[in-house]
Order: sequence, then C-alpha cells, then structure tokens
Amino acid sequence: MPMSPSTAAAWQSLSQNLKKLRASWPMRGWSWDARMTCITSSFSIQFEAEARASAAQGLPMEWTQATLTKAPARLRDLAERSGGVRSGQFVLTGGPLDGLFAFGLWWPWGNGQTISLRVGLADLEADREPYPQFRDLFAVQL
Repeated sequence: MPMSPSTAAAWQSLSQNLKKLRASWPMRGWSWDARMTCITSSFSIQFEAEARASAAQGLPMEWTQATLTKAPARLRDLAERSGGVRSGQFVLTGGPLDGLFAFGLWWPWGNGQTISLRVGLADLEADREPYPQFRDLFAVQL
C-alpha cells in the first residue's frame, strides 16, 4: 500500500536526518530486532560520545525517565510497550510526535561495558511503507 501524502512528506524529512545518523554511526552492523520491530546496534562504552552525537543527528529530542511524564501519550505508550525507561536509559525521537516519527531506545547493559541503540518507526508494522525504505537505509533485512 502506498504512503499517504502526509506520511511521504514526513518520511522525506525523517530519512534525510536518519541518513546522517547512519553515515556518522561509529560502529558497523545494524540488525533487525523482530521483538521490538526495529533495528539495533550494540557498542562498547568507549564509543558512547560518538554514538550520542551521531544519534542526535537523526533523533534530536531526548526523553528521560523524568521528562517522559510530560511527553505526548503516544510516546509514553511506546516507552511502556518497550519495557519502560529506567535510570540511565532514554528515548530519542525525530519528527513530529503527532505523525510519523522515528524513535531510538538507548539502553546501557547491566555489565557497564555495552550500550544498545534500537531505532524504529513508531506504531508501524514492519511490512508497511516506509519501513522497508527505513531498513534499506540501514542495510538491514528482516
């Protein structure tokens, strides 16, 4: 099914910023996370500053445990479905939260040495446009 004009316009804007994230990402190897319907990349904490700077290019808004209470309901629901936001974790977003938007889940691991960033398109099934284009952008297959 083709995208609506409003979704196509939102995707055009989002994809430009996500391309910047992809191009500057300090690690290689994005993979598909079927459980969360998103892509993921894990990296050592030695790359944390570079990864945060890169992520901010595509997902400039940051939501913490404290600020998420002021977020739109749609974003709070996404965070809750993802397991909630604990201390040290945060949600990143790109795009207007009332339309098509990209999210990032920044999750430090319990070992204190590794962090994962999961990036996806909110409230969109993996086979619906523009998700296939999103996966192509990051060279990820289902």
